[in-house]
Amino acid sequence: MDPMTLILTALVAGTAKAAGDAAPDAYKGLKALIQKKFASQPKPEADKAAMVLEEHEKDPETYEAALKKKLTEAEVDKDAAVVEKAQELLQVLDPQGTASGTYNTTVAGDVYGVAGRNEGTVNQTFNK
Repeated sequence: MDPMTLILTALVAGTAKAAGDAAPDAYKGLKALIQKKFASQPKPEADKAAMVLEEHEKDPETYEAALKKKLTEAEVDKDAAVVEKAQELLQVLDPQGTASGTYNTTVAGDVYGVAGRNEGTVNQTFNK
């Protein structure tokens, strides 16, 4: 699973479960790291990104594309602490999926493409 998909999956799952058990702490931790990344942007963009994150929490389907755009602009998917916190949240919410490797993510070196699947084969060709 690519880091962006991992983060979005964790946010959606965390939003759905945050009212219950042990997930709220992990969800709040992930959200706080993302808010910190957004705050490092220029003021107008930081405010817009924070608003999209809050709206996504209320209505994930409507705001998923907008949140993905803001996360990409802030390069949240390249922040190891955010990726680790997303994995931690999913481990709390879905221990079986985590144990089976569903949420494993490794990105290193010059990355030109990432694909995440639970089954099958993915072939990619990149011409420089």
